[in-house]
Amino acid sequence: MAAPTAVEQAMNKQTCNFLSPVYTTSQDSESFSDGSEELQDYVVDFLDKKVGSDLKSLKNVGDLLEKLREENNVLEGQVLTVSSSVPPKVSAALSAAEEARCSLEDLLQKERLISNTLNQHLQGAQPWMDNLGQMLNQVDTIERHMKYLRCLQHIEELSAAVQQCLMTSSVWEAIRAIDSMAALDTGLKQSGCSHLQGFLHETLHFWHKIIKDRLANDFEKVLTQLHWPIISPPTQSLTPTANYQEINSQLELLVTQLLALQTSDDLLSQRPLNSSAPSAQPVSSAALQSQAPPLCLPIQIMLLPLSRRFRYHFYGNRQTNTLSKPEWYLTQALMWMSNSSAFMEEKIQPILDRAGATISARVELCRGLLSLVQEKVASDASRLLYDDMLFCHLVEEVLQFEKELRSNQSYPAVLPGLLHLLLEDAILQKWLTVEKKMAVEKMDAMLSAEGAWSSQYKDISDMDELKAPDCAETFMTLLQVITERYRALPCPSAQLKFLGLQRELVDDFRIRLTQVMKEESRCPLGARYCAILNAVNYICTILGDWGDNVFFLQLQQAAVSLGEEVVLGGLGVTEVGRLASLEGSLFEGLLALLDRLKGDMMGRLLEWTMREIMEKTKPYCQDRWLSLPSQHDQSTMSLSSSACPMMLCVRDRLLNLHQVLSLSLFQLAWQGLAERLDNFLYQDVILSNHFSDGGAAQLQFDMTRNLFPLFGHYCKRPENFFKHVKEACIILCLNVGSAILLRNLLKESEDETRDWAGVEDPPPESALHELGIYCLASCDVLILLNLRASWPGQ
Repeated sequence: MAAPTAVEQAMNKQTCNFLSPVYTTSQDSESFSDGSEELQDYVVDFLDKKVGSDLKSLKNVGDLLEKLREENNVLEGQVLTVSSSVPPKVSAALSAAEEARCSLEDLLQKERLISNTLNQHLQGAQPWMDNLGQMLNQVDTIERHMKYLRCLQHIEELSAAVQQCLMTSSVWEAIRAIDSMAALDTGLKQSGCSHLQGFLHETLHFWHKIIKDRLANDFEKVLTQLHWPIISPPTQSLTPTANYQEINSQLELLVTQLLALQTSDDLLSQRPLNSSAPSAQPVSSAALQSQAPPLCLPIQIMLLPLSRRFRYHFYGNRQTNTLSKPEWYLTQALMWMSNSSAFMEEKIQPILDRAGATISARVELCRGLLSLVQEKVASDASRLLYDDMLFCHLVEEVLQFEKELRSNQSYPAVLPGLLHLLLEDAILQKWLTVEKKMAVEKMDAMLSAEGAWSSQYKDISDMDELKAPDCAETFMTLLQVITERYRALPCPSAQLKFLGLQRELVDDFRIRLTQVMKEESRCPLGARYCAILNAVNYICTILGDWGDNVFFLQLQQAAVSLGEEVVLGGLGVTEVGRLASLEGSLFEGLLALLDRLKGDMMGRLLEWTMREIMEKTKPYCQDRWLSLPSQHDQSTMSLSSSACPMMLCVRDRLLNLHQVLSLSLFQLAWQGLAERLDNFLYQDVILSNHFSDGGAAQLQFDMTRNLFPLFGHYCKRPENFFKHVKEACIILCLNVGSAILLRNLLKESEDETRDWAGVEDPPPESALHELGIYCLASCDVLILLNLRASWPGQ
């Protein structure tokens, strides 16, 4: 049977709504259709509900049947109405679709007719269109020719205007015409008229050169009257001449006119007239790297005599042109900057300010002189790559020049100096190679020097706190000098390469110290061994300070951001993250190796010292502690004779270590020695013997009145570093009653802990704390109590 349609489902739903009582009944009867007995029971219940038990009410059966028949007829009518309304709607939709199809066919037919008509019209109009296109092309060609001729005419008019102005000495009008010509040249850059551009550029260059030469000649004459260039330092202020006012007026007029030519001059300098012709002055790498704007035209003219002097003295076969003396031309440039500073500030700068030029005359002059120096340094550096000494000398002079340029001449930091010339790959690599080579040579020399392991401040107590040997101090000074050399470099990646070199040198020096230490390890108490330990500690201290230095913190951030392998090579993600958050430092790896070396050397030193002390302590360990008389039987207490060698040895070793070790190292040394001596005395003297009252009192006297004060010179409470010995003496020197009570308490506590774990009694630690026992455990105290010989009944 097919599934009911949507219409049939709606009809069935509506029918059910109208016949809800009957439908419910029939539905209920269907629910019981599985068994005949249930169906019979349902019918009986229905009749009993509608008719009842009264036989007289059977006459109502006919009414009930008639009512059900009417309801059924109503439902059938509704079903027929719903089913009869569906076909007209479908028929209407089909009719509408048919009409739309017919309309579409009509439209398509009209479209074909119109398209055919349009094609016929286009075919007929095509000859007219071809003729009109040819005419338009001719008009466009004529129009472009007219524009070309008008532009050419305009160029000729401007050229004639410039010529006329020059003949009548109307310089300002000529400059304005030149500016118009330069603006036209700029507008024609996107044009394809190469010949017109060439003609305009040649015309512009021709007239610009004439005007510039005329103004330059007049400007040079005025400068000569003002004693320019100023070669030597002015001894006194310039005395005004008779025509002082006229000269100043001419100077201002010429500077202003030259500034007006700046636009066309910049345009011509960017597009040389004949690019194939060799330039009279080679283009330096400094000029190529510099992004600064061109020098203003008046300053260019003022630099001409200085440039001629510079090239005369420092190029060619002149004796002043020598690769071994770069300081000659560097110093000369600085002298010219310094000597000309007052003239530029007093004469030129006010004119520039009144003309509205936002430039500094003094800085512009420095830029011009610096370009000469940059060209010379770049030329010399490439010739010195195979001469280490001369190359190093050039680098030193360049660094010194840069320092004086920035400080004395107040040259802006945003403008390039000379340092970027040292960042070229070949020069930078040569610098790194020479730096490493000379550092290694100096390390060899400083370690083999006669006074390498003695401090140069040994006789000055205030300055000899670190007791650094001369070789370590010289080495760190060497690293500091390297830092000062590369600190001013403008490139963080280059600085990080030098930092990598420094780390490599530190590791190399550590290996050398380790080799010397192994040779001296046969006598750790010797002066050289302790000097090596001081050297390691000194380097650790300096590197720790560098890790907090702002410069190295900036390098650390640069290394993380750039991912520099020279510095971060081998580090994991966690270590790099710690560097990025400034939790660590770039010297952490080196400090870990140096700390390990320092720990090994300190351990060997203390081990050797303890071996000597233990040898001196043997008689004291074998003393007859059990048979010593009571303290009451002695008039005065004195140090045990067997303890004298040990005490003397401890005293001498402490004095010796205090003299040869730095303060921080000696602090570690005496504390480590106290810890070892405490454990040794506790194990080999106290736990290995039994003590009478006199023996315990003698032991306490030896420790508290003799041993502890030896360390009291270096701290306020030395007994805190001998906790085992101090607390053992307290236990051994308890009076008998207190000792018995304490032993019983500890034994009871031990038994209760073993048998009655749930019983909560005061812990024995409280009793021990009252006696001042904090380090020893209860079991240790019981052992010490058992070492006492003075128990009742014994």
